[in-house]
Amino acid sequence: MQIKFGTDGWRGVIARDFTFDNLSQVAQATMDYLNREGLGDKLLVIGYDRRFLSRDFARRVAEVAAGNGIHVCLTDGYAPTPAVSWAVHELGAGAGVMITASHNPSEYNGFKIKESYGGSARPSTTKILEEIVAYNVANGRRVVECSFEEGQRKGLIQLFDPCESYFHQINRYVDLNLIAKSDIAAVVDPMYGAGSGFIPRLLNGVAEIHNSENPSFGGLPPEPIGDNLKELATLVKSGKYRVGLALDGDADRIGAVDETGEFFSSHCIFTVILRHLIEHKKLRGGVVKTVSTTRMIDLLADKYGLQLFETPIGFKHICELMLEKDILMGGEESGGLGVKGHIPERDGILMGLLLLEAMAVSGKGLRQMLNETMAEIGHFSYRRIDRRIEDGAKEELITRLKTQPPVEIDGRRVTGTNFSDGFKFMFENGDWLLIRPSGTEPVIRLYSEAAEVDQVDRFLRSAVVLAGI
Repeated sequence: MQIKFGTDGWRGVIARDFTFDNLSQVAQATMDYLNREGLGDKLLVIGYDRRFLSRDFARRVAEVAAGNGIHVCLTDGYAPTPAVSWAVHELGAGAGVMITASHNPSEYNGFKIKESYGGSARPSTTKILEEIVAYNVANGRRVVECSFEEGQRKGLIQLFDPCESYFHQINRYVDLNLIAKSDIAAVVDPMYGAGSGFIPRLLNGVAEIHNSENPSFGGLPPEPIGDNLKELATLVKSGKYRVGLALDGDADRIGAVDETGEFFSSHCIFTVILRHLIEHKKLRGGVVKTVSTTRMIDLLADKYGLQLFETPIGFKHICELMLEKDILMGGEESGGLGVKGHIPERDGILMGLLLLEAMAVSGKGLRQMLNETMAEIGHFSYRRIDRRIEDGAKEELITRLKTQPPVEIDGRRVTGTNFSDGFKFMFENGDWLLIRPSGTEPVIRLYSEAAEVDQVDRFLRSAVVLAGI
């Protein structure tokens, strides 16, 4: 099969696309790349999540690395992606590999590359890896390996615990003592994923649900969106907790439930944390958002005189800007958020703790803080829906929107477009609609933001008709 890296790594259905043979080819290409770039003399950090066979897949990558003479530090158990990424940075490794399919359904697994700075691989890097895989397959390149036991005997494979160093960094960034003293009743839903147990270890007294090992993730994709967090919302609505935090399958994304028991989206989280960083932590810098992210970020950047950048979807694009420029915060609609003073990487655990810190500093709930911000910059409603679409229909839609984009949707004149990643249509007063085919699944995603809820719903209904789904 042809190996293609999507918005963050290579992913596929286990036993169909994501097989040991295909993984070995990707691993060999990675080792060829590292040795060619002079990074093979440094460590390779490898981690894995709680998905089916993730540990065995990680050990397979370690065997290929050791066979190619590259020293490996392999996590001694499941670990969140941000902890593995921090270890790459902290240990001065040449790169990292994380075996995870993040928020995808349980039948998927994946291979994420982390570069030496501890963040997502840049598009230029993943393009080279794709080319090396294709070349190796076409030319019968043999996968060089050694057994796991032999790698350990030779000292090429070492097990390590990534937690201590990561916890030290978190404690440096967030005032955990202040949060503890504020006595905020909080509950965490790690969605059976690799973030299980991490926030309660940092903050005594925080409750946790769905923390057992369950490779099927309880029958739901481990994505912290409203439809998947009904039990968390019920717990907060019961009055026992003031806030609920949710992590995706590898804990690099964040979702939340506010004090009213309502889902608190990544857009709201981005808005609250950005203001907290500026007003309470007194930090400055540029702001990066992806094309599907709320306009509230634009207005906050303007309010505080911060430079704003907009990128295609995928944290790798945000990461590039964080490496090149002085960026205070970057984020995307899917819940991936990163901040200045950390690594250029999404970190759901850190973001959850920053939300608690913002509550502790202000003495206010998440919804109260958001409402106060909206009272200043305007009110916004946002919704995303996903629909399945076959590849042929997807390609036909892409061609049609490229060649014959609508000039009017729901009776509203299109005043601007952005086709850098999907098809975004802008309207007067800042309302917008985005039609975007997924890069990793047979899915089309429809997004809209407007001042009124009814207008959002009308845009989405029009998009469904326009897409023919």
